Amino acid sequence: MKRNRHTIVTQILNICKNKSNKTRIVYQANLNFSTVNPYLDLLIKNGLIAVKQEKTTLYETTADGINLLDNFMEIDSQLTGL
Repeated sequence: MKRNRHTIVTQILNICKNKSNKTRIVYQANLNFSTVNPYLDLLIKNGLIAVKQEKTTLYETTADGINLLDNFMEIDSQLTGL
């Protein structure tokens, strides 16, 4: 079954709650490196993920990203009950 954009964005936001590198995002979200880049660019552009330069480049979900993730989860839980 093909995943929709909403599902992939939710997974990436969830993975990045605890600072993750691109490799971890790719493997945990079951994406490939060419697929993950547009999603990361979109999330960074909209302020939902921040880029942290440490020993490696890490991605972290921002407060706005966590708020969106919470909203997604609330909607999903309400739709499941129908």
